[in-house]
Amino acid sequence: MSASPRRAVFFDRDGTLNRAVIREGRPYPPARLEDMVLMPGAVEALRRLKAAGLFLAVATNQPDVAKGLTSRAAVESMNAWLAARLPIDHVEVCWCLEGPDCKCYKPLPGMLFDAAARHNIRLDQSFMVGDRWRDIGAGKAAGCFTIWLRNDYDTPRAEPDRTVSSLAEAADIILQRCS
Repeated sequence: MSASPRRAVFFDRDGTLNRAVIREGRPYPPARLEDMVLMPGAVEALRRLKAAGLFLAVATNQPDVAKGLTSRAAVESMNAWLAARLPIDHVEVCWCLEGPDCKCYKPLPGMLFDAAARHNIRLDQSFMVGDRWRDIGAGKAAGCFTIWLRNDYDTPRAEPDRTVSSLAEAADIILQRCS
């Protein structure tokens, strides 16, 4: 007998769980492990969500690998660094450049669909938390409740279900919706 479908919270990585590197008003992923800094309140927010029985996953575009700006090993070490500090169950990475041959580059929902199939997740009962319009687009396309982490560098193109100023506030909303 298979386990019943579960709820998940999908998080973008850069700018949501760890700080994005801002240059000329635009966000970029950290280029080196030494540049990784957790967002304020990330540990406590994710611990609360994990304690409530939610499956926690990261869904991150990492096109700098395809562009030759960073190595896959560097990104994997950053993901491992994050997973060592936060109660993350799964990391889903799109290594592609956006284009017709890729089905996973957010705002496309491929990463969420893949994780849902692999981990028996009910997307219509799940959440997507992110700092970019692409995160909100992917969550909407997958049928998730979307939460935009407000910032000074992006505006969602699709209306998020909720807008927050912190991961703590996102966790509060998710826990209220799950009770």
